[in-house]
Amino acid sequence: MKIGLRIFLGYFLIVALAALLLAQVFVAQVKPGVRQAMEDTLVDTANVLAELATDDLLAGRIATGPFARRVREVAGRDFGAEIWGFDKRGASYRVYVTDARGIVVFDSSGQALGADYSRWNDVHLTLRGRYGARSTQADPDDPDSTVMHVAAPIHDARGAIIGVLTVAKPNSALQPFIQRSQAVVLRWGAVLMGVALLVGMVAAWWLSRQLGDLRRYAHAVTAGERASLPAAAGEFAELGQALETMRARLEGKQYVEQYVHGLTHEMKSPLAAIRSSAELLEAPLPEADRVRFSESIRAQSERLAQMIDKLLALAAVEHRQRLENPEALDLASLAAEVAELSASSLQRAGLELRLRLVDVGPVDGDAFLLRQALANLIGNAIDFAPAGSTIELSLERAGDEAVLQVLDRGPGIPDYALPRVFERFYSLSRPAGGSRSSGLGLCFVAEVAALHGGRAGLDNRDGGGGAAARLVLPLAS
Repeated sequence: MKIGLRIFLGYFLIVALAALLLAQVFVAQVKPGVRQAMEDTLVDTANVLAELATDDLLAGRIATGPFARRVREVAGRDFGAEIWGFDKRGASYRVYVTDARGIVVFDSSGQALGADYSRWNDVHLTLRGRYGARSTQADPDDPDSTVMHVAAPIHDARGAIIGVLTVAKPNSALQPFIQRSQAVVLRWGAVLMGVALLVGMVAAWWLSRQLGDLRRYAHAVTAGERASLPAAAGEFAELGQALETMRARLEGKQYVEQYVHGLTHEMKSPLAAIRSSAELLEAPLPEADRVRFSESIRAQSERLAQMIDKLLALAAVEHRQRLENPEALDLASLAAEVAELSASSLQRAGLELRLRLVDVGPVDGDAFLLRQALANLIGNAIDFAPAGSTIELSLERAGDEAVLQVLDRGPGIPDYALPRVFERFYSLSRPAGGSRSSGLGLCFVAEVAALHGGRAGLDNRDGGGGAAARLVLPLAS
């Protein structure tokens, strides 16, 4: 199933359920709402008529007095009213009055005169000083024949209840209004649902088209065809631009050159160590030194082979930003190993390396990458440290992190360069000869730190000059 159809069907389901729920709520509330309004009007009417009937009930002429005569005359009145399109020609209510015992003493319809209504809720509750109302079916077999009865008490001069006046109105009188309101709600609900579905179709079509264009573009790129980035809007434009950038980096010469430069840069250190050891082996040496330098050549050769493999592996996982098979590493031992491997370079530059290493606990990581990163920091310090000075390599714990530091007494970092030292291909001239590196060493360090969930830093030292390079790594939990 295409994504556009899935989006539309999901949207249709949501809209349909929402429309059904709203329709049910609105339609279900129309009838109670209209009846509540009618009950409110009947309460007002009953209380007004109760006041008008008080004198006649007290005088004992409630069935023959002016009140009864005026109520009966209403039946012959032509109202001539038009209520929201419905004609109203006459009264549709019934008025009856009971005495303090609940016996009907007046009935505008004449059907219940003398009947005992004391058990009906409208009369029963009102006689006891409470609000009396009821809704009763006129025809037990017809659920739509309900009649609403609302009562009001009739008081004497002392405030005692001497009777009850009830106004009754059939709910069917309101049925045309209820039906029309329900029809309006349903009609506009259908219109709203139709508009929502139309909007959903347009949105689904637009999303499907945007994704379809990008999918076809991706397939064309995969097939090696020439393809132009399709026009898109919003997040799809950003996605398309990201695909275009990824394509340029994967296919372009720049991406290849970056890793060629990186590889050649990282090969310099082991090659220099091999060359230094080989030069020393040309002169007469004690057997112990000869064995040590021969072992250094072998180790650096293996390191060179590993470096090529690991840099290719790093390129493969660079965008995933995670290590495939991290191991628990002892950073103190790893730092001591890197210091040993850097011995020939330090000797050639006339420098001393001072170690301050403590056991900080294991770190999960890749030994080769961390070894190379630390070697890069030491190599960077060797390039800038003045002859005869001391480079410090320290390892300490700071909370849940291990901090490796390489400190030198070189010229330090210019202020303008501090924000850029970890940029790819950015480098500074070395004090000796003014040459520049490829600018990938510190970038490699920062990338290795990020792959391990840590960070790299480079600042100027306080007092005496020089630079302080840091490799901060999270300790294993």
